[in-house]
Amino acid sequence: MANRDGKEVVTFSNARMRPSSHLSRRPFWLPASSYYVLSVAVSAAVFFLIWDVLNTGREETPWVTAGISASVLLGGAVLLREVILRRARNRLIRQQRIIDSRVEGAGVRVGDFREPSKLTLEQNAAILREIKQKSDAAKILNKFSAAHREVFELCGEYMARNESELRTVGAGSPRLAPLLRGRTVIAEYHHYHVLRWAEIEARSLTGEAKSRSRTNERVDAGQNALTVIESALEFYPSEPSLIESRELVVDLIASIRVADWVERAERAAFKGNYSRSITLYKEALFYLGRENVGGHDRERAAFRINAAIEQIRDMESAK
Repeated sequence: MANRDGKEVVTFSNARMRPSSHLSRRPFWLPASSYYVLSVAVSAAVFFLIWDVLNTGREETPWVTAGISASVLLGGAVLLREVILRRARNRLIRQQRIIDSRVEGAGVRVGDFREPSKLTLEQNAAILREIKQKSDAAKILNKFSAAHREVFELCGEYMARNESELRTVGAGSPRLAPLLRGRTVIAEYHHYHVLRWAEIEARSLTGEAKSRSRTNERVDAGQNALTVIESALEFYPSEPSLIESRELVVDLIASIRVADWVERAERAAFKGNYSRSITLYKEALFYLGRENVGGHDRERAAFRINAAIEQIRDMESAK
């Protein structure tokens, strides 16, 4: 399916999106947009309160202490939602899925069981307004990936319900045009917020992959970034930005692994274990070829590794 800008959009029934009885129904879960707006507001209030108290007490740098306190509060709010509350929510969702599977196993469709009535024009308009409001809030909180994920999950739920309604609506029904318009509008929201979520998450994880000291931690962060991008590619397999990002992350992971083998080979050569050093260099070359690291970077790395192997062989012969 293509939207009005000509971009390819997958059907959400094939994207593992399950309809729910109400788009806002999330156990122990305040929507990301509302939660972060509230957290920012509380942190700002704490900042000004502490600053006023310290300024009245003639503190030399009241804004420093106030800023640190507000930052700690905001960081704690993010940790609370993304770790503690998300775990509780995921646990309840898993329990709900078990119940759903039992219902489906009994021959009752989950969508029919929860939504026996059709989607009215008023309900459709209300859902579209709600998603638009959350989309606008996510754009304000642009750097919070969770806000974008909240929106595209809601879009997926709406699209699943929309497709179900379109299968039964008559050609002359007054609901047909609003449902078709809703599908087009929500598909655009979904496209934007999936890409934004993937960009923020992948950028953060690749930053970790570059900054961590241990190789396994760097590789894990890179693999997590790759998982995020591939999740987005399930929705938009032809999206150029996602394809390019995937290639960059694959190259990053390969460079981390190759750098680790080269470092180990150098240590082995320094200790006089030339055969072990050559073996490690060859493993690095093999990995470079297998992962097909792009262009000039691969050629330069391969040239340096081959030169090191020849040097070690000369040292081994002269030994």
